[in-house]
Amino acid sequence: MVRSLWTGASGMIGQQANIDTISNNLANVNTHGYKKQRADFEDLIYQTLKVAGTPATEDTVVPVGIQMGHGVKLADTQRVFTQGALQQTEVATDMAIAGEGFFRIQMYDGSWAYTRNGNFNVDSDGRMVTSNGYWLLPDIIMPELFLPDTINVTKDGRVSVRIPVDGDLVEVDVGRIDLYRFPNPVGLTAVGENLFKVSAASGDPIPGRPGYEGMGSIQHKFLEMSNVAVVQEMVNLIIAQRAYEFNSRTIQTSDNMLGTATTLKR
Repeated sequence: MVRSLWTGASGMIGQQANIDTISNNLANVNTHGYKKQRADFEDLIYQTLKVAGTPATEDTVVPVGIQMGHGVKLADTQRVFTQGALQQTEVATDMAIAGEGFFRIQMYDGSWAYTRNGNFNVDSDGRMVTSNGYWLLPDIIMPELFLPDTINVTKDGRVSVRIPVDGDLVEVDVGRIDLYRFPNPVGLTAVGENLFKVSAASGDPIPGRPGYEGMGSIQHKFLEMSNVAVVQEMVNLIIAQRAYEFNSRTIQTSDNMLGTATTLKR
C-alpha cells in the first residue's frame, strides 16, 4: 500500500518536469533559432517477489514471475534539431541556415559558442556581432564608408559590400562565413542567449563551407523561426495534465484504502 503512494508521487514529479519542459517550449515559440525540447522518462527499479523460472514441482517451473515497479523518473530532456520555418526580414545583416550547421560565436571570455540564430548586427568597429555583442567567427569586418544596405551574403557564405570609390560603388569581399556541425548535436549544452557549447557528448565541431559536404546553405535576409509546433505542445500539455491527475488519484485511492484499514476495529 505504501509503495503505491511513492509510485504515484514519482508520477506527479515526472509530469511536473514534463509540464516545465512544455512551458519552456511555448515560452520560446517566437525565439529565433530555438529548438524544442522533449522530456523522456524511464521506469524505476523493480522489486522481484517471485523469479520467473523458479521450480514449481519436479517437472515444472513458474512461467511468470512477480515484479512490483516503483514508479518513474526523468531520463533526459532531448533537444529536437529539426528545421524551423524561414521568415523573410529584408534586413541586410540577417541570415538563416537552411539545413545542418551552426554559426560560431566568440564570447567575452574568449570561449566559443554555437547558435542557429542569425540575427546579426554591425557594431561601431564594423564587426559583425550578435544582438548581445558577441563576435561572429570567422571575423567579418566591414570597411570604412561601407553602405549597410549593400551587404550581400551568398549561399556558400561569401560576404561582400559596396563602398564609394571616385563617385562609383565598388563591390569588395569582406570575408567568408563557415558553418559547424557535430557528430551528436543533441549532446550540446545550452547556455542561454540562443547559444550552445561543446560537451563531451556532442563531440568536436566539424567545420565546413555552407552548401558543401552535407552542410546547410545560408539564406540571406531570412531568419529561422522556432521549431515549436504550438498545437502539438498544447496536446502534450493536456496529456501531461491528465497524467498528473491520474497519479494524484492513485495517491488518494491508496490513502482511502489505508483509512479503511485503520477503521476495521471500530
